[in-house]
Amino acid sequence: MTKVPGGPRHQVRIVGGQWRRSVLPVADKPGLRPTPDRVRETLFNWLGQDLSGWRVLDAFAGSGALGFEAASRGAAEVLLVEQDPALVGLLNASRERLKASGMRIQRGDGLGVLRSSPGRWDLVLLDPPFGAGLGARSLAAAAQAVSSGGWVYLESGEAAPEPPEGLRLHRQARAGAVHYALFQAAADPAESAV
Repeated sequence: MTKVPGGPRHQVRIVGGQWRRSVLPVADKPGLRPTPDRVRETLFNWLGQDLSGWRVLDAFAGSGALGFEAASRGAAEVLLVEQDPALVGLLNASRERLKASGMRIQRGDGLGVLRSSPGRWDLVLLDPPFGAGLGARSLAAAAQAVSSGGWVYLESGEAAPEPPEGLRLHRQARAGAVHYALFQAAADPAESAV
């Protein structure tokens, strides 16, 4: 994350896809720490660079770095959920500047959105505030919100919790104080029989 000259905000750059190198502003707010470039790059190497047609939920959007990375790589639908009104304003401004038509921004509670959309998302991105104790709770809610065979990414200040029923750990790594893990939802046996 770099400081924007002449302003209180910082910025991060999108690392891949159609908006590669585009800048996202980051508000100078306590506890707001965008996912580092190296971690985002690793995540999308694990997932594959082309997310064409995917439905993606970024449940604790913050700077929006994860959700914008997914949209940049072709996701058909991206929903960014954020509680802070100032951050929602920055997310809307970035969406308009990039002309990200498949992206929606919603002010609200990420856990509530997860609980209200069972089986809806191909990829759920979880980066709850560190130290808020939301890792295991958000992972359990995401296990219900993700589609059959879909993916759940969790970023935390501590090692990933045991996956809830329906999810299996696919990969995990650590970069400094950031622990991150990718889980996959069990495939529906009825779908694999088709």
